[in-house]
Amino acid sequence: MPALEMGSDMSTQNLSSPLFALVDVNNFYVSCERVFQPKLEDVPMVVLSNNDGCAVARSAEVKALGVKMGTPWFQMQELAKKHGIEAYSSNYTLYGDMSSRVVQVLRSFTPNLEVYSIDESFLQIETVLKQYQNTIELGQKIKQQVKDTTGLPVCVGIGASKTLAKLANHLAKKQSQFAGVCDVNAMAKPELYQWMSETEVGEVWGVGRQIAKKLKAQNIHSVFDLLQASPQAMRQQFGVVMERLCYELRGTSCLQLEEVAPAKQQIIASRSFGKLVTSQVELAESVATHACRAAEKLRSQNGVTGALTVFIQTNPFKQNEPQHHQSITIPLADATDNTLTLTNAALAGLKQIYQANFRYKKAGVILNLISDKPSVQQSLFEDVASKGKSAHLMRAMDDINSRFGNAVIRSAATGTTQAWQMRSGNKSPNYTTRWDELPVAR
Repeated sequence: MPALEMGSDMSTQNLSSPLFALVDVNNFYVSCERVFQPKLEDVPMVVLSNNDGCAVARSAEVKALGVKMGTPWFQMQELAKKHGIEAYSSNYTLYGDMSSRVVQVLRSFTPNLEVYSIDESFLQIETVLKQYQNTIELGQKIKQQVKDTTGLPVCVGIGASKTLAKLANHLAKKQSQFAGVCDVNAMAKPELYQWMSETEVGEVWGVGRQIAKKLKAQNIHSVFDLLQASPQAMRQQFGVVMERLCYELRGTSCLQLEEVAPAKQQIIASRSFGKLVTSQVELAESVATHACRAAEKLRSQNGVTGALTVFIQTNPFKQNEPQHHQSITIPLADATDNTLTLTNAALAGLKQIYQANFRYKKAGVILNLISDKPSVQQSLFEDVASKGKSAHLMRAMDDINSRFGNAVIRSAATGTTQAWQMRSGNKSPNYTTRWDELPVAR
């Protein structure tokens, strides 16, 4: 039997050993909508993907009806009528802001935090435990504080490694006896092993569907089965990541917090159109919009780009129509983060790849050769004064857009009507980021 170095209660917890908590918002997109529309509580609902295509978030009521993640909305029409399923368009501005508010609450408990995704954060908590009677009290305090501050429900999983914290969070969500907070580190080993035996191996963080199939072919069906496997043997078959997961399941922390997210080496901005597009003018508006969005992301990580790729494509699912998928990479003379420079480059690239008589479904911009702005060597012939003005202009644009709303100031090349924009027929207001869309109490 493999050894897990875990105490049976807090009295045996070594406060110098790492201890992680994973805080995960329940049904995040759905919960964000319900915060501002209490009438949706207990109502079966889904949040749809771009262009109101597929279900990307489902309430517990919809999950109970057997609706799978990614189910197209048009396939749910009869079920929706029968059970009164409400459908909302994705409101990424709202979700992003609510995510930031949750993180602010979590930082009040510990500065040692990794924002893992829009709805999940890892906290390293061993240094703050002395303020609480035990880990469960801390977890319940986090849970209540997030609820009181943002209105969002969360579950908290606690373990001696990030993988165990992820497993504990799964149990906290699925097993009502934990009341939303589970600490596998404080469990007696027989109890922990029992829960591991009842949990499929595919629930282990980092074990994808294909790896799970291969593991099951070797009679590794549960988390406990994987716990008993040789880490060295797992490394030979699946690589070093799987070996680390095996050690993490045994209570040895191999994956540290990434408190500062690494800068992206590539930035992609793209979106499917709400309707098929044929004109170069509409394509140009779309490409310019994506160039602006990509440039903002680039500046947010204090980077510059040395090359830009533009792509356009028709709908591959309409096989009875002519197809055209084309891209072009535009090298830049000097690495830059200037929206106007990148927009001009993107539009120049579009002119070279555009072909008439095609119905386009999607366009996008990719920034390549990204480097850290302070480390970029200046050109001998660079106009320093002009570069300084450019930096001030971009900073002013970002500050205004951050304060008054996305794309309040933007390049004229992005157009005014933007009829090509994706469908969002039932998008909720931006309750937290626009003055004119504040919630109203009646």
